[in-house]
Amino acid sequence: MKKNLRALSAVLTTVVTAGALAGCGAVRQETQSAVSDGSAIPKTDYDSFYVESESDVNAVAPVEEEAACDASTAEPSESAYAPAAATENRLFAGKAVTEQSATCDFDDFYYAYPEKYNTESYDKPDENGFFMAMGEPLSTFAADVDTASYANVRRMIEEGYDAGMIPPEAVRPEEFINYFSYDLKSAGKRDKFGVTCEVAPCPWNEDHDLLFVGVKAEDKLDGDIPKSNLVFLIDVSGSMASPNKLDLLKKSFIDLVDNLPGDGCVSIVTYASKEEVVLEGADMRDKSRIKRAIRSLEAAGSTAGERGMEMAYEVAKDYFIEGGNNRIIMATDGDLNVGISDPDDLEKFIKGKKDDGIFLSVLGFGEGNYKDDRLERLADCGNGNYSYIDCESEAGKVLVDEMSSTLVTVAKDVKFQIEFNPAVVNSYRLIGYENRQMDAVDFNNDKKDGGEIGSGHSVVALYEIVTEGSRSAIDLKYQHGDKDDASDEYATIKIRYKEPEEDTSKLCSFVVAKDSYSDEPSENLTFAGLVAEFAMLLSGSDYSGDISYRDIINSYRQLDETDDYKDEFISLVRLMDKRS
Repeated sequence: MKKNLRALSAVLTTVVTAGALAGCGAVRQETQSAVSDGSAIPKTDYDSFYVESESDVNAVAPVEEEAACDASTAEPSESAYAPAAATENRLFAGKAVTEQSATCDFDDFYYAYPEKYNTESYDKPDENGFFMAMGEPLSTFAADVDTASYANVRRMIEEGYDAGMIPPEAVRPEEFINYFSYDLKSAGKRDKFGVTCEVAPCPWNEDHDLLFVGVKAEDKLDGDIPKSNLVFLIDVSGSMASPNKLDLLKKSFIDLVDNLPGDGCVSIVTYASKEEVVLEGADMRDKSRIKRAIRSLEAAGSTAGERGMEMAYEVAKDYFIEGGNNRIIMATDGDLNVGISDPDDLEKFIKGKKDDGIFLSVLGFGEGNYKDDRLERLADCGNGNYSYIDCESEAGKVLVDEMSSTLVTVAKDVKFQIEFNPAVVNSYRLIGYENRQMDAVDFNNDKKDGGEIGSGHSVVALYEIVTEGSRSAIDLKYQHGDKDDASDEYATIKIRYKEPEEDTSKLCSFVVAKDSYSDEPSENLTFAGLVAEFAMLLSGSDYSGDISYRDIINSYRQLDETDDYKDEFISLVRLMDKRS
């Protein structure tokens, strides 16, 4: 057999060479998982190829006596991190391999490519449960307009993931819900926010109701942006060297530059093994110069994000515009491996920068080594917002179509506090916002951070509520209160916020009245409920009841008002239904 195997070495040489040129991107993986500590390794199912007779190699040309196999220098492509459904090409392999590098053993032949590591990392607290309104009437959380979770999970689904392969920590229901547009009341002339409230039956539990709270910020800019000082902080480390990272990033920023108004300046800071100011204080009208600088970027080296962020804030301060829009737009895969990399340390670092009047937008790119937990923490603690860019159309949505809401903050440190009336609401559960929860006493503390809301931006929150008298209500023996004289309101919504250049908060409040209830939910509540159901199914929620993907599809057909983004949503649901 040894003789026959030597004759096969020409085939192996061809395979190894082709595999190296392909970037080891053809290994089939059955499962992929990424957990909060980033240490998970996908299980790889190698197909086997065995040679048992001379006929198996009768077409092979003569080769040298000894074959040398070494694929250790071959860099894995992004497709190597994709699940089985994303790629059909496979390489030869054999018995179990204990070394990561490819190996040839002609006494007992086998060949295998290096095992591919998925180091994506996510973090999310346990899912919110129900609280008794009598004992804990206050629900307090920071505003969150991030949409990264939905776009990132969409990428996974389009690559072939089934529900068991999507990390539950990657699914943040509030970011699914807030990805979409809703028909909300606009703010009045003297108001910062418009608030839309509605109560209707819960689609996944007939004994419960859903409370829809939609808040829309003022939009005095009419889609435009004021005089701006923008700093593009771009990761050009070696981990960004792939089409869905730096290449997509450059296209996205060029599209943004083409649509920027001409009033202000743009700087570009890059970081890899070292940081560099590629462009400083360029006139925003000089679009050709800015785009040339973007096109010149190349990926190489390690990722020293700490010093890059330091330099970006220094440049932003040097060109600070009083009364203007001062913002850093950070674009990266989050894989920081030099300097600060721990999320807790990053939080401390970025909190020290947020009081300079400079806001932060974080754009995530790529897969395989994506560090969602770090990027979300940076945005939350740095007066910012967080989006994931997986394609050119998503870049256009975030940076062009929603430019004013993404890049211009009209209210900072925004907090919500909903006080439930125990005479009407027996218990409640906030869907999502697990990592934005706050202690009730911190609502009035201006030193405690909230979230940032851009011009015309909207924030939607859904509560699953159990009303008094329903079969699911818990009857308390000693905590009755005087319900006969109590109000019939469901709740009172309080919003505390600061103007972008002020440090003292303002307060506004709205009542969820009894007439907010309807047996026939609006399209706002219906669609938000469908999105919440989808997120609960993907994350394995304890509260999803007996809902199915098919239920979501059937309910979606009843909607009259849809758009391209909503139609894309239901196509994702159909894909998951086929894989379930």
